[in-house]
Amino acid sequence: MKSVFIFLGAFCAFLAVGFGAFGAHALKATLSAESLAVYQTGVTYQMWHSLGLIAIALVQQHTPESKLAAWAGWLMFLGILLFSGSLYLLVLLNIPQFGMITPVGGLCFLLSWLLLCLSANKNKPKKRYQ
Repeated sequence: MKSVFIFLGAFCAFLAVGFGAFGAHALKATLSAESLAVYQTGVTYQMWHSLGLIAIALVQQHTPESKLAAWAGWLMFLGILLFSGSLYLLVLLNIPQFGMITPVGGLCFLLSWLLLCLSANKNKPKKRYQ
């Protein structure tokens, strides 16, 4: 079964590994410890939520009609872009205004997890064998 959230989750995880390696090797010598910690927070949240996207895809396989799960996936992806993306830009471009975007991404993460909870509570998995 083709799933956009498995693709997005795997791709975002791939990027998180790349960004993490870049931070650990190329940025370690040029950034302050505080800036490196902010960058690492972006990488960590990106990786966890990439795995969350894959989990949402697996939930969707059992409840393909769930609109809540679909919304959860799109909000989680948006959260990765806004939360982690804003932290990367904040650190790499040294523009503090990007920090104002980060909480919006965090809110997307929270809403995504909440919708996934509601989806799990509302939808019964389809029976595979009868």
